[in-house]
Amino acid sequence: MSWNRTRAFEQLLAGFVLLTLSLSAVVWVQQCGYTLDSGDATAHLNIARRIIDSRTPGYAQVGTVWLPLPHALMLPLVWHDRLWQTGLAGAIPAALCYVLGGLLWFAAVRYRLGTLAAWVATLAYATNPNVLYLQATPMTEPIFFAGFSALLYCTERFRQRQETRWVVAAALAANAASLSRYEGWFLIPFVTVHLWAISNRSWRHALLFGTLASLGPLYWLGHNWWFYGDAWEFYRGPYSAKAIYHRALSRGMKPYPGDGDWIKAIRYYAAAVRLSGGWALVVVGAVGWLIGVVRQRVWWPLVFLGAPAVFYVLSLHSGGTPIFVPHLWPFSYYNTRYGLSALPWLAFGAGLLARSLPQPRWRRWAALGLTSMLLLFWWARPEPQRWVCWKEARTNSEGRRAWTAQAATFLAKNYRGGGIITSFGDLTGIFLQAGIPLKETLHNDNPLFWQAAVLRPDLFLRERWAVTFAGDPVATALIAAQRHGPYYERVQVIAVPKAPVVEIYRRAASDSILQSPRRRQ
Repeated sequence: MSWNRTRAFEQLLAGFVLLTLSLSAVVWVQQCGYTLDSGDATAHLNIARRIIDSRTPGYAQVGTVWLPLPHALMLPLVWHDRLWQTGLAGAIPAALCYVLGGLLWFAAVRYRLGTLAAWVATLAYATNPNVLYLQATPMTEPIFFAGFSALLYCTERFRQRQETRWVVAAALAANAASLSRYEGWFLIPFVTVHLWAISNRSWRHALLFGTLASLGPLYWLGHNWWFYGDAWEFYRGPYSAKAIYHRALSRGMKPYPGDGDWIKAIRYYAAAVRLSGGWALVVVGAVGWLIGVVRQRVWWPLVFLGAPAVFYVLSLHSGGTPIFVPHLWPFSYYNTRYGLSALPWLAFGAGLLARSLPQPRWRRWAALGLTSMLLLFWWARPEPQRWVCWKEARTNSEGRRAWTAQAATFLAKNYRGGGIITSFGDLTGIFLQAGIPLKETLHNDNPLFWQAAVLRPDLFLRERWAVTFAGDPVATALIAAQRHGPYYERVQVIAVPKAPVVEIYRRAASDSILQSPRRRQ
């Protein structure tokens, strides 16, 4: 078998393994009903859906805060009601990106370290149960990993061939990463400097990459400026993580762990890495990097793969990104999946360790032993309770799943059109589960119509139904409307432990009601 055929066979075999792992995880998560446990997963799915299913459909429904590429990838599937309701419209693109990212990761590591190291590094990442869970849900991490792996692969190819096409390909990969997650923005200056260093300190390739790779972030700044009047709306607007945090602080909440404290920031991030990656990979990866840096001077992967970890530590220190782990205050789960950002760095370290033995005849056995140890760490006891990302989603969604199911059952039985005023967010999961199209709802991402209905219900509120959290702007507007009308009666109150109270209102029968367009047909 020729060298090229061998490489092609290895790539096909890696693709088969990745596809089998991905499909198995998607089927298991779907059958167990875990696909939409995460509130973020449901939100991503509904943002994609509202672009085509809304009172005001179109590009403006892309919104702010969350980057647009994951939602764009869901668009070909999310129009299908069944795929939307089951969450598969978001899980399928994530799973495909997991496979694509894994193939590019395998190829990138093979170029740098060889085939055995590539298998170790790929299996160390791809068989992690937290990764497999996230790629089976409408989450953004697998999509970012595809762009991240493509960027590493393209820089490796450019290092070998010094061809401009690989600089352009790297810029495209950087745009995919930067339009999926914000740590993609953080990578751009590092790659720019690296390309300058490896192209004989010529600025031509570095400038080309920096210009093209910056188009994604510049597009997002322009999008926010055009629709919200502030290019940094995603960072400091009312729905940003920063604004939510400051509102919580003003109500007396204690600062996030790590806010202004480097030691705590590193400690909490390291705890998330250990919980999501596992002790075995942490030890193997760290030892591999120690050997790799000392013996082989593998500097660029060290910097590139470690950049996302630095990004999250900086975010923790700035107070913009909290991480909660169960064994540290406040002894709960939140954003534990951010620890997976260090998983490629650790997996590459495992590959370095497999390659470090001086005698080639022992490397195959070393690779087999390392891979077996990493697999056994997770799969000797395949208990979901040990998978922190699954555990977080399941624990934090307990109350939401309860009130969503009750409200969806009630509306599926009683709603016969007339429109629903509500707020976009967690409440939107009710309509997904009830099978009610989002165009039947009037929410805060239909800004002019929603604001008019909330601020002057006596003139502009025409919806027959309302679904609210107790005390939210819609509930407050309904209470205020009792003075001059329209009049609504509360027909259902859903209260579950450790969750907001959900209230469902129906317009009084004596009021005239404007039927929704769908129901007038």
